Amino acid sequence: MGKAWAAVVALAGLTACNNNPWPDEAAASNTLFTAAQDSSPRHLDPVASYWSNDTPFTYQIYEPLYGYHYLKRPFVLVPKSAAEVVKPHYLDKNGQPLPDDADGEQIAESVYDIPIKPGILYQPHPAFAKDAQGRYLYHSMKPGEIGNRRTPIDFEQTGTRELVAEDFVYALKRHATTRITTPIFGIFSEYIVGLREYSTLVKAEDAKLRKGLDPSSLDKPFLDFRQWPLAGATALDKHTVRMRIKGKYPQWNYWLQMTFTAPVPWEADAFYAQPGMAERGMTLDRWPVGTGPFMMTEFIQDRRHVMTRNPNYRGEPYPCEGDEVAKTAGLLADCGKKTPFLDKIVVTVERESVPRKGKFRQGFYDVEIFERPDTGKDYLVDMGDSDEVRREYLDKGFRLDSGTDVNSYFIAFNMLDPVIGDGKTPEESERHRKLRQAISIAIDWEEYSKVFPKKSGDAAMSPLPPGIEGSREGQPGYVNPVTHRLVNGKVERRPIEDAKKLLAEAGYPNGRDAKTGRPLVLNYDFYSAPTPENRSEIDWVVRQFAKIDIQLEVRATDNNQFQDKVRKGTYQVFWLGWNADYPDAENFLFLLYGPNGKTKHDGENTSNYASAEFDRLYGRMKTLDDGPEKQKLIDQLVTIAQTDAPWTMGFFPHASAAVQHWVYNSRPAVLVRDQGRYLRVDAQERVAKQKAWNNPVWWPALLMVAAVVVLVVLAARSLRRRERMNARGEVLA
Repeated sequence: MGKAWAAVVALAGLTACNNNPWPDEAAASNTLFTAAQDSSPRHLDPVASYWSNDTPFTYQIYEPLYGYHYLKRPFVLVPKSAAEVVKPHYLDKNGQPLPDDADGEQIAESVYDIPIKPGILYQPHPAFAKDAQGRYLYHSMKPGEIGNRRTPIDFEQTGTRELVAEDFVYALKRHATTRITTPIFGIFSEYIVGLREYSTLVKAEDAKLRKGLDPSSLDKPFLDFRQWPLAGATALDKHTVRMRIKGKYPQWNYWLQMTFTAPVPWEADAFYAQPGMAERGMTLDRWPVGTGPFMMTEFIQDRRHVMTRNPNYRGEPYPCEGDEVAKTAGLLADCGKKTPFLDKIVVTVERESVPRKGKFRQGFYDVEIFERPDTGKDYLVDMGDSDEVRREYLDKGFRLDSGTDVNSYFIAFNMLDPVIGDGKTPEESERHRKLRQAISIAIDWEEYSKVFPKKSGDAAMSPLPPGIEGSREGQPGYVNPVTHRLVNGKVERRPIEDAKKLLAEAGYPNGRDAKTGRPLVLNYDFYSAPTPENRSEIDWVVRQFAKIDIQLEVRATDNNQFQDKVRKGTYQVFWLGWNADYPDAENFLFLLYGPNGKTKHDGENTSNYASAEFDRLYGRMKTLDDGPEKQKLIDQLVTIAQTDAPWTMGFFPHASAAVQHWVYNSRPAVLVRDQGRYLRVDAQERVAKQKAWNNPVWWPALLMVAAVVVLVVLAARSLRRRERMNARGEVLA
């Protein structure tokens, strides 16, 4: 019976275990637990970062000059590291001052003189560490001196210093670098005086530095941008930065709330440029250096990332003003208190939605996905499908506030592709345009919302979502004439027969090349691994193309591989989403601006669309303040985009985040990405709820114990019986 009791003890030990994925003491700590979708961030260097997976980290660690007021709608710019939001003063072509209401055609230059708050300190970091003589401790390390260190946290000494205007100058200069991806260089070089020429200079200087070195080596000499002045960015004094912008560009202030313009200390560049750093992943792309409320303290690729409170953060106060929604929801209760409220943010990479959702329902995630304002839709659909689930979610108090937001999803085309993009002749261009129009009709976005209600939205008629000044979406009778029509005053998608007619006119009757008879086969690039959840959506897209007899070859990859593809131009049809960077039509229409092409210019025009007329009108529109003249140009630009169909337009998703009841001050919005410092957790409530929602079920384990005991007893009896048997099988007394 000794073995039986051993089994009982072992099973009893198993019943003492729980399903908590975190350490036992974690729930009681002042920590926010959340998930990242699919993979780790690609770039945390502010010059390179332009993907939603990056923003949970970049906007908590870096501090641009401006930010959006957390509780006001419409969105209002407020100072962040700047002392105030400034208006530019204007100069004519002779450098003479112009009045504030000068016509845009007269304005040769807009000058922004921005004061910086004094006393802001960087996070503790070895890049700033000095010895007693004021010499940097870790700026002159020789090969091998890194030793066993794997992260900046492993260095014994750290230091800090005050944020100064030169750090913003240095950051803008870095957009001219040849060392890393710079997705906004194309746009910034159009506006920042001298930046394009500066890029030519930097390329030449970089070539000198790297002459004779192994081009494949990860070690690269320090490219010190302090050596070369940039006309468009200067420090007037320690706490005033001047930016000179070509012409009039009202959207420039919006760019100053993005991490592209966040300060970068030269010491960080110098520190990470040393031998052996890049090989061990010690770069700004993994270990940013900022002045924000949090700093990165753990980076495990595709597994876990931890941000900890920056001890040098000055504690900006929680806002005391807000709109009616903020007042009604009690979001002003922490008025004037120092932020951040959290000590730590733990982000776990989750590739599958089912386990991620399960952990949220059990109370182990406080916010399901930190940067996503749409995860709540999944739960709202569940509540509509089941009364039992509805009761559960209501009893648990999930915060699933819904609303609209400024983002979109769409399927688009690579306009550099010889089959579906721009043609070599006007006739070929027209045939390819009809092919894209046919596909745009066939992809039924209204059906998508019905088939996938957890990702539902409104079918888009244009690139501009509702809520953006200049958008016509939702206005009575407004349609995209390529894909929709009005029937008895009701908007309807054009019939599939219209798509097939366009396909035949494009040279592919019944989906076959009219000249060769071969079927038309297109490649579909999707920027996420083909998980079971994604597979159903991918299959839906394949069926949409099949409606007009086009065969679709699916090439699903992870996001990093997809980004490599689009930079090389090796793609045809692709899925993409866009979250507004700022609330202006220019921020969506620039996705179709020729000089912003992804493959040729490393910009954000992923479809590589280029139209001389579109670019001309866009150039005029972006200089205008909101009003009738700007609206007229927006309407013309939208009409061109609808006709040329580089996008299928897609849909504007509905918004609702999934947040636990014990998380306070949640106000999810695509544009507000620095929410980490405002969120507050009631750890005591979390402990109580996790315990209540995850009571162990004992009877299966007890039943297993009983079954094992019975089996062991029977086995023991059988063994004793065999021991008493003779060779003839007779049981002896």
